[in-house]
Amino acid sequence: MEDSIFEIGAFMDANRAWMKSFAWGGLDVRPKQRLAVLTCMDSRYTAQGILGLELGDAHVIRNAGGRVTDDAIRSLVLSAHALGTRGCVLIHHSKCGLYGNSNDAIYTMVKDATGADASGIDFLPFTDLEGSVREDMRQLAECNLLPEDYQVLGFTYDVDTGLLVEVKLDS
Repeated sequence: MEDSIFEIGAFMDANRAWMKSFAWGGLDVRPKQRLAVLTCMDSRYTAQGILGLELGDAHVIRNAGGRVTDDAIRSLVLSAHALGTRGCVLIHHSKCGLYGNSNDAIYTMVKDATGADASGIDFLPFTDLEGSVREDMRQLAECNLLPEDYQVLGFTYDVDTGLLVEVKLDS
């Protein structure tokens, strides 16, 4: 059996340290800011950090590229109807692994690594960072499963400088 890449002991030590200063046990499941954030799974930033949010302020949904997928819509619909959110902040970032990539290149990478055929998956790569934000904003704005008063804001984030830039849908 191979050695684990995970350091379980370190996780447990970190959790004990976390528990010593844990002050969020009474938070409501409904986000205080009535906000959801959809962003990339990239490890170089946290949605709360770049937006100045605290635990309990927003639902955070992360996936590859921060793209609007069926599963992201599922989460946003539940967030809105069951838990009262009334808007989504959508953030895509510089130096994303999907930027400049193609489905075919990803299919080949998966095939070479596993022998499996991933061609049934659209990985939603993109070549225009602001354009991908607009595309996803448009998809959320047109989603008839979200409340009529639902607001969508879009941003790009620079992982090298920390700069957040608003993207307008009509640009």
